[in-house]
Amino acid sequence: MNGQNRKDITPGTEVNIVLKADQRTGKLTRGVVKDILTNSSSHPHGIKVRLTDGQVGRVQEILNSKST
Repeated sequence: MNGQNRKDITPGTEVNIVLKADQRTGKLTRGVVKDILTNSSSHPHGIKVRLTDGQVGRVQEILNSKST
């Protein structure tokens, strides 16, 4: 699942993001969502999130959605 729709992402979701510094290479960073930073319902380059370790980037893949 891609990370272009805000409704698909919740805190606790495991994702692959691309950091600002890695946009040229497309290197992905795996982590767990702490905060959702994009306010709009969708974004063509991915929803911007902050991971639990503090890194910020745009979601490229949703790996494991936390079920509640």
